[in-house]
Amino acid sequence: MELRHGYPESMRASIGAVEGTRAARLETRFPKLEAAEADRLLRRYHPDYRPEGKRAIAVGPNRGDQAPLELVDLLEAQPLIEPGDVELSRIERDVDLLILGGGGAGTVAALWAVEAGLAPSQVLIATKLRHGDANSMMAQGGIQAAVAPGDSPAQHFLDAYGGGHFTNRRDLVRALVEDAPGILRWHEELGVLYDRDASGEMMRKHGGGTSRMRMHSAKDYTGMELMRVLRDAARDLDIPVLEFASAVELLTDRAGRVAGAVLVDLETGCYSLVRARATLLATGGFGRLHIQGFATTNHYGATADGLVLAYRAGARLRDMDAVQYHPTGAAYPEQLVGQLITEKVRSMGAQPVNRHGAQFVYPLEARDVESSAFIRECYERGNQVDTPTGFCGVWLDSPMVEAIHGAGTIERHLAAMARMFRRFDIDMTRQPILVFPTLHYQNGGIAIDPEGQTSVPGLFAAGEVSGGVHGKNRLMGNSLLDYNVFGRRAGRAAAANSYPSRAGTWRGRRLAWTCWASSRSRCRRCWARIRSCAWRNSRVPSSTRCSSSSE
Repeated sequence: MELRHGYPESMRASIGAVEGTRAARLETRFPKLEAAEADRLLRRYHPDYRPEGKRAIAVGPNRGDQAPLELVDLLEAQPLIEPGDVELSRIERDVDLLILGGGGAGTVAALWAVEAGLAPSQVLIATKLRHGDANSMMAQGGIQAAVAPGDSPAQHFLDAYGGGHFTNRRDLVRALVEDAPGILRWHEELGVLYDRDASGEMMRKHGGGTSRMRMHSAKDYTGMELMRVLRDAARDLDIPVLEFASAVELLTDRAGRVAGAVLVDLETGCYSLVRARATLLATGGFGRLHIQGFATTNHYGATADGLVLAYRAGARLRDMDAVQYHPTGAAYPEQLVGQLITEKVRSMGAQPVNRHGAQFVYPLEARDVESSAFIRECYERGNQVDTPTGFCGVWLDSPMVEAIHGAGTIERHLAAMARMFRRFDIDMTRQPILVFPTLHYQNGGIAIDPEGQTSVPGLFAAGEVSGGVHGKNRLMGNSLLDYNVFGRRAGRAAAANSYPSRAGTWRGRRLAWTCWASSRSRCRRCWARIRSCAWRNSRVPSSTRCSSSSE
């Protein structure tokens, strides 16, 4: 098969059609879908509405709830170890706080647990891969925070709550948006290098489903930049990290309180016991289960470990029927299938178009709506672009970014993306790129309160493993924010839970949390309107995918 500029001849005619319509599309704005139309699109085309992809959980706290087949099989499976495999009287480590997971949420939790008074030596991060090997490292687009004039946490709340189809737990969303400005300021103190304009102001962009520009990024490798700084901060404090040590079971005492975990050394296969006064799960999502056969953006460690551990200990889950499929996963070349094409490409002007070069959906619909439109265009309307290896997709017209913002924009703001495609002789500044929805995020998870406490005493959770923050659908930029906000909250709460007499010491960081709190009194009427709106919308059956949407 002969390739020219990375594409076979069979795809060249369609690229020509995209190029032929570009000038006209630059002059027009495709309309957003009305709410009712978006709802119909979801119900007909989104994978979450395929009943054959789910079944009821047969055992445990969520018995009767619907969840993906691949997850239910794990929740109902037999344990990996038998009681005789482990000597429970032999404790290898004894700590105040055990954190399972070495990505963003686990690292943030460890930092704030130490800030709250725990000695670094009494915190242990155990991770089944290396410290930082996680979806947190792979995040691209940015982090949301309402810090600009004309924006507010209240407006951020409305976007996130509406994006989750009004099924989010409201106190979690409020914590998310009110803590966001402080998180951004904390990152600056730590040394995170966010993009800035010539005047030194942080640059902000739109994300899908947002009403204001509040996306802050570090080019298109924001997750890597955050993990670089957070991991260095943890190393500076000498917080112990146990790598290649996977948790296979939580330990509970006779009262049902979680008291540590059984770990397995992935190199030797030997089991060890860690006893802890508090245990925090930060194990990430389940993308590598490849729900319904979808390719995924996720790291190899995203295999639902924390969900299974918590469920076997008696913790409740929520919103497990809702899976996020990112609309723009790479569909060509085959080596990149499923890899993330950040939403930032669309926020900068790239349009999704079919094989005839016609735009068929507004570029920044909420992710579940956008994905549904892509699936409809390919499988009902027959306007897909087929690849030589049997995949299909639609074009993302990336050259529009430079047509709008000028030459060199992609290299400045999407450097990692441009480099990824150049490896296969595709120049995304001149040629469109082929995309199709890819499994991206676990919307639901372990039910938590605003301090990260689960329904089981002694057990906390933060990050993608937890549920309730995003409801049935997450907006772009709220995942990096989620693990920072609830990593901080859960880390501090777990520290207080494990050693109350030493918790609560700020040691000079209080300024990081004055940004929103100082103006809160000015927005009481706004919050009152939001509470009214939230209650009103929560009674409307929008795009709810199951009957279980408890507070």
